[in-house]
Amino acid sequence: MELLRIRCPGIEGGKFLLDHTGRGRDLSPELLLENLSPEAVTLAVTLEDLSHPIKGFTHWLVWNLPASGRVPGAIPAGRTVSGGGVQGVAYGLHRYAGPKPPRHTRHTYRFTVYALDCALDLSSSARKKAFLRKAEEHILQSGSITGTFQL
Repeated sequence: MELLRIRCPGIEGGKFLLDHTGRGRDLSPELLLENLSPEAVTLAVTLEDLSHPIKGFTHWLVWNLPASGRVPGAIPAGRTVSGGGVQGVAYGLHRYAGPKPPRHTRHTYRFTVYALDCALDLSSSARKKAFLRKAEEHILQSGSITGTFQL
């Protein structure tokens, strides 16, 4: 299966726009998907801080979003997402928590979008490791986009 391609209007020139960071409005950005498999049933998204001392530090985890060519922006906090979806446990407890590295340090963050062949039966108290274990045999495609942030 071909790689899922992702564009993010909230990342310009490789850098997160302030509105999508913990130093701004902390709004999840819209993610635009290209080449999504017609067999995809749901989408999942992780946001990880690749520069954090804890390897793969997770800022956001959401799954069971209806498969479509976009992940909507500004998803509000909560265990469930209106229109379908579940937000799990990460640095953003059942919510998006945008980049917020210590002042004057630059961190790199990675969104990964997974296209799955089913909805996952997984509690909203799940963390990334449990999500990946449950999703492993259901991932049709995945793709990533990175961006940096420094203030």
